[in-house]
Formats: sequence, C-alpha cells, structure tokens
Amino acid sequence: MGLYGIMTTSVSGMSAQADRMGTVADNIANINTTGYRRATAEFSTLVPEARVVQYQPGSVETHVRRNVEEQGELAYTRSATDLAIKGNGFMLVRGATEVPYLTRAGSFVPNSAGELVNAGGFKLLGYNLLSGNLSSIVNSAAGLEVVGTANLGLRAAASTQAKLQVNLPSTATATLAADLPSTNAAGAEYIGKTSMVTYDSLGERVVVDVYTAKTAANTWEVSVYNNSQASSTGGFPYSAGPMATTSLSFDGTSGQLASSSSSSVSINIPNGSTMQIDFTRSTQLAADYIVQAAEVNGNSPAKVERLDISSDGIVSAVYENGVRVDAYKIPLANVTSPNNLTLLSGNVFIPNNDSGDMQIGVAGAASLGSLVSGALERPTVDLATELTTMVEAQRSYTANSKVFQTGAELMDVLVNLKR
Repeated sequence: MGLYGIMTTSVSGMSAQADRMGTVADNIANINTTGYRRATAEFSTLVPEARVVQYQPGSVETHVRRNVEEQGELAYTRSATDLAIKGNGFMLVRGATEVPYLTRAGSFVPNSAGELVNAGGFKLLGYNLLSGNLSSIVNSAAGLEVVGTANLGLRAAASTQAKLQVNLPSTATATLAADLPSTNAAGAEYIGKTSMVTYDSLGERVVVDVYTAKTAANTWEVSVYNNSQASSTGGFPYSAGPMATTSLSFDGTSGQLASSSSSSVSINIPNGSTMQIDFTRSTQLAADYIVQAAEVNGNSPAKVERLDISSDGIVSAVYENGVRVDAYKIPLANVTSPNNLTLLSGNVFIPNNDSGDMQIGVAGAASLGSLVSGALERPTVDLATELTTMVEAQRSYTANSKVFQTGAELMDVLVNLKR
C-alpha cells in the first residue's frame, strides 16, 4: 500500500491546492463586490490508523473560511440609499420569498414599485413607523416590511401649532372699545395685522388674519379672523365674527409678557384641527409693529423628493415642500459566531447551528454598529495578497504533482521487476 498511498496522498495535496486556487479566483472575481468577505483555504491532516512498524501516508482536508467579522473600508457615494455598516451587524433583506437573509451589501436603489433593492436583488427590511409598528422581536423577523416609498405617496398634514412673535409699540394709543377688531365693525381700528397660511386636513390652504389693538396701558387685544370671510375690500366687516379673541398683558418695565397673561389663542381651522397660536416671545417695546418670527406646521399635498437615513436606522421621507416624516426604522441583526454563517448567492448569509441564532436590535445600540448613509462597504480583498497566495498554491500544486509522478515511476519499476 506504500506506493499507492504516496499517489493518493499527492492527489489529495493537489486537490487541496486546487481548492486554495479556487478561493483566490473567487476573491479576485469579487474584488469589486460590495460587502464581499474574502475566502481563505485552511488545511488539516487526515491520518489513517496503522501499525507503528508500517507507515501509512494520510491526506489533507480543506476548510474554506470567511472572516465575516472583518470591517471593510467605506467608499462614499452620492446616493442616500447606499448603506454601509460601521461596526458589527447585518442588514435584514428578503428575496422572492418571505425568508429573511443577512447582508452587508447595501447598494440599495428604488425599483419600479419604490422598494429599496440591492445589486443582488434583495429588498431591504424595516419596521413601518407610519403604521405604529414599533415592537421588535429580538430573535425573529416578524413585523418587518420592505422599505420603500410606495405607501408614502402624496401627504398632507393639518396645522395644529403656530408661533407668532411680534413687537407691539408701547407708545401706541388705546383703541376705543367700540372700534376694537373684535367688534367686526366696518371702521374697526388696529395697530398690527399679520396674515398666516394654515392647512386643513386635506392640505387646503386656509389664511387667517391676526389683528392686535391696544385696549389699555400694557394690555392688548388679539383677534383672529378667517381671511376668506373678509369684505370685498379685504378687511372689515367680515361675514362672520372672529374665530377667537384673547388678551395679552405686558410688564411695563421689561416689555415681556406678564406672568399672569395669556400667551396663546386656539382657533378651529375649517375642515381641519384645532390650532394654537403661541405669542410667548412677543414684546411691547418702543418700536414699530414688527413681525419677528412666524411659524405654522402642517402642509399642502406633496410627493416624496428623497429619503434620508440616520445612523440609528430612521428612514425619513422628505417631501417637496420640505416636510420630513419618519417612515421606517431599519434594524440590524447579528449572530454569536458570524464567521460560521452560511453564504448564499447574492452575497447574503443565513444562520446555522454553528453560527447561532439571529438576534435583532437597534443600530448603534449594545454591540451593534451604526448605519452610514451614502456609503458602501468595500470587499475585504487585497489583490497583492491574493496574487501571492496564487503563486504559493501553484508551487505547492506542482510539488504535489512531482510526488505523484515519482510514485508512478516507482510503480513502473516495481512492475518491471516481473520482466
């Protein structure tokens, strides 16, 4: 069995080096594959049982490993939906079935349905914040949905909050009670008027007129009217009385609102919500009526302009009118032994008994890394190392072939003894 064992062992050695060359070829072929993890061939001996007086050559066994935990360099791009992970963890994706996979290949782009799909054809998964889905199951992908813009569409929001910061002139004279804006008289007098655009529940614009008039020392009346009800001349009298009226009192020394004063007024927007106008930062100083700041929330219908993704995985839809809505939360997953994950086509992994079960968490929390938007993780392949390994494998393969050739020649010698 000695000569046969020599040839068997050398064939095993050539096979092992061929496997090593295969990992080199795989690495070089994927040198530009996002999130790819370099494959290496490790060898172990297979020793047959034999008597001590008779040596029996064994063989070599190949184990292909991938250092999945190794961090690849980040290459920055111009697309906000390109995602890289800085640290531990994997993004959750799915293909044609509902089975979740793990990946670090984050080259996501919207498809025709608005779903974020990477180069391998896998769709990004996340929790839908718009539906109130905030509960995550640590060891299951239950509740995850495909991240995309399909359900974001046109969106309108009713106005609920407004801020109006004005300066009311301390030198103004008081208006007679019969001429105050709250009377809605044709000759109503006022010191300042500010119109603000608000929105009803359908996103329709509703303009409100805010009038201020001095009623006494350090005291002012605020009256709010619906602009659509104004007279043909654009002012008083309105076809209906004020939407709301309140009184503001100021400290005669500091010019700030008095602690006992009302600081806001609430109005009901037609076909909308109750909106509160905040006057907290308004002043009464020796200056003209000046609008220092005016803010109103809510928006008219608009479509999604882009998606922004934060480091903790919040996907925000930014609409054409500048409104930002948090739509999804992208979780990260990890396993106890990432290097033992099973690799599948499309640069995705699935857990197995050796890797341990999948654990899902929030990006940036515990041992999980953070998401980097506008970046891709480069493969962990070094071309110089691969070419060096190629030369080593070639030399080792050649040496094993020489052993085989020598064993074959010795067999010829043995056979020729019969002659």
